[in-house]
Order: sequence, then structure tokens, then C-alpha cells
Amino acid sequence: MPIPAVMDDVVEVSPFERRDDVRVIVNLSGRYMLASKRNLKGERCEFACRIVNVSLEAMALAAPVAGPIGERVILYSEQLGRLHGPIIRLMTNGFVISIAASQQTRDKLAAKLDWLVKQKDAPELRDSRRHPRVVPKNPMATILQADGSLTSCLVIDFSDSGVGVSADLYPEIGTPLAVGKMVGRVVRRFAEGFAIEFAEKANLADIERLLASTEQRALSPRILARQ
Repeated sequence: MPIPAVMDDVVEVSPFERRDDVRVIVNLSGRYMLASKRNLKGERCEFACRIVNVSLEAMALAAPVAGPIGERVILYSEQLGRLHGPIIRLMTNGFVISIAASQQTRDKLAAKLDWLVKQKDAPELRDSRRHPRVVPKNPMATILQADGSLTSCLVIDFSDSGVGVSADLYPEIGTPLAVGKMVGRVVRRFAEGFAIEFAEKANLADIERLLASTEQRALSPRILARQ
């Protein structure tokens, strides 16, 4: 049977939201676009996200960039396909969208959710620590730039040598940054984010803890300037 899921830290809720449907707890990677968020070329910006829970009516995302209540979101997931709908609730670390779909699409989604519940060995549902690249339990983090500014981000995955993140930030290759307390340089950019190579390697358990650290003010911008 599907497992009811609850997300805390509500920031704002749409008056049209319904909470009477059963949601399935998942931990799936995805990418999304906001209708109003565009780059300098006029193209829609793409961000990475983690799908926290989903039902036939709504979906909760851990996401680095949110829009206002009512903003249309287009989401892509390897397991669930392409879905879209308006934001109906803002959370501290993401938001909830109402799924706009035909009955046929909802029937297909129901079958996929049923498969996810039964598929204990699905790659996205396994213990991520068995893999070289790790998906953190808490995907939200903060980026510190050399000028001392802070930006929220989503950690896509990490290894002992680097981390992939998604944020409303477009640094150049070679830019020194700190994610949590892990310092490094941008070495690659891709559609929904960028990759940072750590200045020093560490074991995975320590890296996960340091990435989630919110005590970045202890890191002097001069440390980044020396990278």
C-alpha cells in the first residue's frame, strides 16, 4: 500500500490545495523549469531537484529555486516522465505542485507509483552509499562565494573528490566556491547546474556532514581567494 507522507516547514499555501490524497514517499532525481525563470538568452533555466513524495494529484520537490504560488512548473523524471502543474505550497527547502494531467496520464502515473512501491531494488531506492557517487539524505545546502555572498543550492550527488550542485548561480570554470564547508573550484557546467572539485579529499561520511554545514561564516572569503 502507498505510504502517506508529510513535509514540514510550510512557508505559504494556496487556498486551492487539497490534502486528502495519499502520497508515496520516494527519493527520485529530476529536473525542472519555472515558467518565469529565464537566462540572458531568453531560454528557460533548468534546475535539478529531488522528488520527495508524489500522488496522483500532487508532488513535493526539494529544490534550490522556487517560484510564487500559482507559477507553472515543468518537471522531468526518468521514472515518472514529464509532468507539469502550478505551485500550490512553498516549503523551506522546496515546494509542492499540483499535477495537471488527463485521466490517461493519471492512470499511467498510478501504475508507475505502484511499481515504485513494489520495486525494492530499484536503483533510485537503494542505499546510495553502495555507489561511487552518493546522493545525500538532505540534498539542500548553501554555496559561499569569494565575496562572502550565500546562495541556496541542491546537491545532486557527490564523491570523495567533488560535488554536483544546482542553484540560481552560473559561475565560470575555475571559480572558487565552498558548498557547506567543502572548498573547491568549478570544473564543469551542465544544463541544470555545475560540478565542483574539492581542494582536499575526505571520506564520504565527513563530506556529507560538511556539505550540509550552515556555519560557513567561519570560512573566510580569503580561503576561497587562495584556491
